[in-house]
Amino acid sequence: MRGEVLRLCFPMRLCLSLPFAAAPYRALSGWQAASGQAARKITENARKSLASLKREHPRLEPTLAIIQAHNAPLVQEMNKNFAEEVGLRVINVCLPEDSSKDEIVNEILRLNEDPNVQGLALDLPESLCSSKILNAVKPEKDVDGLSDINLGRLVRGEDSDYFVSPTAGAVMELLEDLGELFYHGKTVLLVGIDGALGSSLQCLLQRRGAITASCLWKSPGLQSKLHHADVVVAGSPKPDSVPKSWLKPGTTIINCSPDLLSEKHSYDQKNSNTTENAVCSLAVAMRMQNMVKNTERWIQSQQLRKWDLHCLKLQPLSPVPSDIEISRAQSPKAVDVLAKEIGLLTDEIEIYGQTKAKVRLSLLERLKDQPDGKYVLVAGITPTPLGEGKSTVTIGLVQALTAHLNINSFACLRQPSQGPTFGVKGGAAGGGYAQVIPMEEFNLHLTGDIHAITAANNLLAAAIDARILHESTQSDKALYNRLVPVVKGVRGFSSIQLARLRRLGINKTDPETLTEEEISRFVRLDIDPSTITWQRVVDTNDRFLRKITVGQANTEKGFVRQAQFDIAVASEIMAILALTTSLKDMKERLGKIVVANDKKGEPVTAEDLGVTGALAVLMKDAIKPTLMQTLEGTPVFVHAGPFANIAHGNSSILADKIALKLVGEKGFVVTEAGFGADIGMEKFFNIKCRASGLVPSVVVLVATVRALKMHGGGPSVSAGAPLKKEYTEENLQLVADGCCNLQKQIQITQLFGVPVVVALNVFKTDSPAEVDLVCEIAKQSGAFDAVPCSHWSDGGRGAVKLAQAVEKAANQKSSFKYLYSLELPIAEKIKVIAQKVYGAKDIELSPAAQSQIDRYTRQGFGKLPICMAKTHLSLSHQPERKGVPTGFILPISDVRASIGAGFIYPLVGTMSTMPGLPTRPCFYDIDLDPITEEVKGLF
Repeated sequence: MRGEVLRLCFPMRLCLSLPFAAAPYRALSGWQAASGQAARKITENARKSLASLKREHPRLEPTLAIIQAHNAPLVQEMNKNFAEEVGLRVINVCLPEDSSKDEIVNEILRLNEDPNVQGLALDLPESLCSSKILNAVKPEKDVDGLSDINLGRLVRGEDSDYFVSPTAGAVMELLEDLGELFYHGKTVLLVGIDGALGSSLQCLLQRRGAITASCLWKSPGLQSKLHHADVVVAGSPKPDSVPKSWLKPGTTIINCSPDLLSEKHSYDQKNSNTTENAVCSLAVAMRMQNMVKNTERWIQSQQLRKWDLHCLKLQPLSPVPSDIEISRAQSPKAVDVLAKEIGLLTDEIEIYGQTKAKVRLSLLERLKDQPDGKYVLVAGITPTPLGEGKSTVTIGLVQALTAHLNINSFACLRQPSQGPTFGVKGGAAGGGYAQVIPMEEFNLHLTGDIHAITAANNLLAAAIDARILHESTQSDKALYNRLVPVVKGVRGFSSIQLARLRRLGINKTDPETLTEEEISRFVRLDIDPSTITWQRVVDTNDRFLRKITVGQANTEKGFVRQAQFDIAVASEIMAILALTTSLKDMKERLGKIVVANDKKGEPVTAEDLGVTGALAVLMKDAIKPTLMQTLEGTPVFVHAGPFANIAHGNSSILADKIALKLVGEKGFVVTEAGFGADIGMEKFFNIKCRASGLVPSVVVLVATVRALKMHGGGPSVSAGAPLKKEYTEENLQLVADGCCNLQKQIQITQLFGVPVVVALNVFKTDSPAEVDLVCEIAKQSGAFDAVPCSHWSDGGRGAVKLAQAVEKAANQKSSFKYLYSLELPIAEKIKVIAQKVYGAKDIELSPAAQSQIDRYTRQGFGKLPICMAKTHLSLSHQPERKGVPTGFILPISDVRASIGAGFIYPLVGTMSTMPGLPTRPCFYDIDLDPITEEVKGLF
C-alpha cells in the first residue's frame, strides 16, 4: 500500500493549467476557497455533534492517538489545531524513523488495549504502510478506514458500519463541488494509487456512475489512458518523462501525492503552500469528523445491550449419569463468545484457556448508571451429611430463567477448596443436569485465586515471625539502619513507613531528624507472641498441621513458638476478597488486618508490618471475578469461597455487583449462602448486605424430604452408606414432624422482611404425597410459594415453576431490615442472634470471651457486625440436636476479630479451621488419563 495513511494528511492539489493541463477547469483560487469552506463546515458540524455528546456525557473526553514514524511537524500541527477546534484530545505517538514493522505493530496493539483511546490513526512513511500494520488497528478504533474489515464493509455497502478514508472523502468532496452529475459517464483514472485508497475511490466513484481505471506512471499505454481520462487522481508525483501534452484539454487533475507537505519537498512558485494547506485541511477535517462519529459509536458500545445469548441444548438421560460424564457430554461455548453475548467488551475480559475468563472491574464504572436487576439468595434448611443441593438449585434456577423463560440471569457461586474436593465432600459445581462446566476446571485451581490468597496469607505470617526475630536480636539503631537504608547516598522513608510515622504522631519526612525516642517507637512493634492470631494456610485437608512448632532451626536463635495451619479458605484474606468493593477498598482492608497485640495490649496490623502493598500486589488479579457457564450456556460468576463457619460463607460482593449491572433492570442475580439460613443467610444479610449496600429481593429456601425426615427423628445417615427404609419409603408422619425445621427457617427469613420461596429438591424416592405435604406446610408457614423441582434430572426445564414463583415474589413489596443495630454492644448483638435466630434462651460468655469483648471494645472495634462460628448441623451448638431445639443456653467459648474483613466472630464451642482426611479420601478415585489428559473420578 503506497502511502495511504500519509495521504490523509497531505493536500489534494487541483492542478488545472499547471503543470500539464492544457486549459483550467476552474481557477486554482476557487478550488482553494471551496476546499477551505468545506473543511470549515465539516469541522463546525463535528464540533456541534461532539458538544451534544458531551452534554449528555459530561465526563466524556474522546481521545485520538496518532502514530507517526517520520518528522512531519506541519501535519502534526494541523491535526492538533483541528482537534482542538472540534473538542477532541489528540495524542501524538512519535516513533523513530527507523522503526521496524514489528515495533509499530506492538505500539498499535498497546493503543488497541488502552480503554482511554477511542480512535487510532497512522501517519507513516510509504514503506511502512503494509497490510500487517494497517490491519493491526482494531476495526472499532480505525477512524481512517484502512483495515480490510472496514474496506470490505465499504465495498458491500454497509453504510452504517464503515468509515470513508479521509483522503478519499476529500477527493470526492472536491469532485462533488463540480456538480452532482459530474461523475456520470465520466472516466476517472487513478494513477499511482493502490491499496485501501485506490479501492475506496473506485468503489465510491463507480457508485456515482463514473468509469474508473487505475495504473502506474510506468504502465504501458499510459499516454492513451491519460488522453481518454476526464479526471486524473494522482497518488504519487508525475515523472518528468510524462509530458503535459498527454492530457486532453480540460482534464481535471487532483494530486494526492504524499510528498507535498514533506519537509524534503521543494515548493516551486506554482505550488502555493497556502493553497496546499487549505486543501489538506479538508482531509484532516474529515479525519476529525470520523473520530466524532467513532466516539458516538463508542458511547453506544458502552451502554448495556440486550443479551444475544445462544443457550446450549440439553438431552437428559435416564438414569442420570455421573456429574463428570454429564459435564463432558456438553460442549461449552468459548468464553469470549459468552462474554460478547452478555454485553462484555473485549478489553473487559482476561481469558484463561477456552472456558473461563477474569472480568475487569472497569465494567462497574462503564455501567454505573445502569439500574440493577433483582437480587436473589439461595439458602437452606439445617443441612444433613447428604447435602440438600443449594448449588444445584442455584444453577437450575438460572438455567430455567434464562434458557427457558428468556430472562437475563446470572449465578454467583463460591470457588470450592481443593481440600474437600480431594477429601470427603467432592466438588461444588452443582450436580446432575444443573452444574457449572467444565466441572473439573471449576473444582481444580480455576484461575488461581486460592493460591494467591495462600501466598498473601503466608507472606504476612512470615513477616510477623521475621519481625519478632529481628527486633529481639538488634538494637534500635541497627533496626533503623536496616529498615531505612542509605541507597546511592540517600536515605528516605517508603510511603508505608511515612504512614506509620503519621499514625505514631511523628510528622517528619527526613530520616535524619528523628530523635532516639522516635526511632525506638518507629522500629519496635513489640509483638507479644502469645497474642498472635495470624496462622499459615494451605489448601489441603491436613490434620497434622492443626498444631505445629515453628522456629526450631538453629538459625532462629531459640525463637520457638506453637502455631497452626488453617485451610486456605479460612484465611481472613479470603473473607476480605468476598467483602471488598474495589481495589482501593481491598488494600485498605488488608492494611487493617490485626495479626497480634503488642506488649501494651494495642493491636498490631499488616500496615504496621509494612506489607500491605505487597499483599495487594499478590491479590490484584484475584479480585476479578471468574466467568464460566452452566450446562445450558448461561453465565456464572465464580469468585471467593470464605469458610461458612468462621467467616460469612458467601461469594463476592464484586461478582454480585457486576452481575446485577449486566442482567439489566428486569434480570436476576442468584447467589448462594453456605449452610442453613440460620448461618449463611443471617450472615449474608447482616454482614454482606451492610458492606455492599445491596437489597435482596427474594430468598429461595432449599429443602429435601429426606432431610426433613431426619429432622423429624429419622435415623442418622452418613455419606456413601445405603439409606435406611425410612428415607426410601413413604412416611408422612416423619415428614410432618421434620417440617418444624423448615418452618423455623422460614420464620428466620421473615425476620429480615424478605419474601421466601421454598424449593423442594425432589428425589426419585420421594412420594407425591410427601412432596405435596411439604409444599402445603411451607405455604401455611408464611412462604410466598413452595415448588417441587427436578432440575437435577431435567436441567432448567425442571425448575421453570420455581423460576416463575421467584419472578412473582420479586415483584412483591419488600421491607428488608437488618436484625440488629451496629450500635449495640458486642454481647448484645450476639444475644440477639442467639435468641431470635437460633432459638436459645440466653448466651453464656466464658471468661476468655468476656475478656476479648472488653479488649475489642476498648480498641474501637465494638461497632462491627457479628459473624457467629457455630456448627451448621443444628440450630443449637450441639450437632446431634435436630429439628428445632429450644430452651438451651448458647456457650461462647471465645471471641475473635477479623478487622480487615470487618466483623467480630464469636466461637460457639470448639471450631476446627483445618479439616482432616477420612480413611478413604476422594483422591482414591481421582486420576488422569495420560493419553487424553482427561481428569477422572471427580464428582
